[in-house]
Amino acid sequence: MRALLLPIKDLGNAKQRLAGFLTAEERFGLANAMLADTIRAVRGVQKADRVFVVTNYEPAMVAARDNGWEILPEARQISESVSVDAASRQCEALGITAVLRLPLDLPLLQSRDIDELLAVDCAAPAVVIVPSRDGTGTNAILRTPPTLFPSHFGTGSLAKHCGEAERAGAQIFKRRNVRLEMDVDDEADLRALLLHDLSGTQTGAWLRTSGVAEKLQSRTVTGASVAANI
Repeated sequence: MRALLLPIKDLGNAKQRLAGFLTAEERFGLANAMLADTIRAVRGVQKADRVFVVTNYEPAMVAARDNGWEILPEARQISESVSVDAASRQCEALGITAVLRLPLDLPLLQSRDIDELLAVDCAAPAVVIVPSRDGTGTNAILRTPPTLFPSHFGTGSLAKHCGEAERAGAQIFKRRNVRLEMDVDDEADLRALLLHDLSGTQTGAWLRTSGVAEKLQSRTVTGASVAANI
């Protein structure tokens, strides 16, 4: 039995690495838009036997209930790694044999991207892992069994996860996917995101209506002009 796990933190504190470029209100708006795109993608997933949301954020609980997903409530949030590992233990206790963790900042995510990961034929012990755009982070990870090894999300997490898998004697399946690799953490990520087709996404709509897309394009033009005059 395979499950999808969505760790959702309080969006009021989201995207701190964008604090130098976006206001607190803008960061909240961006995080909400990306969450909406994730929810849209997860609604269309066919190959997840169960969907779990681990959170203490009330709007996320409401969204989970509205979609018939199961909630793993947290008393407090320490880190994403702690949240995912605690939730994975609970999933394993419920008879789940594999857990796919997805982050909430993948605005290009499509249902088929999730189904393709869940469909990978891998007998335990094994891990299916999707790197970040720069090849160092972990944008998606499926572990079978769910508690195969602890999580190490953040800078350099790909190497850490692969090292953990090797020590556990697990098969490692790396998958590259442009949409899954396009996470948003900083201004450079936002610039890269604007190079993609964002039609039909809440994130694209928010970037336009908020004026952030225009601001990004303006800064790009200004930066290019300054560089040309140096």
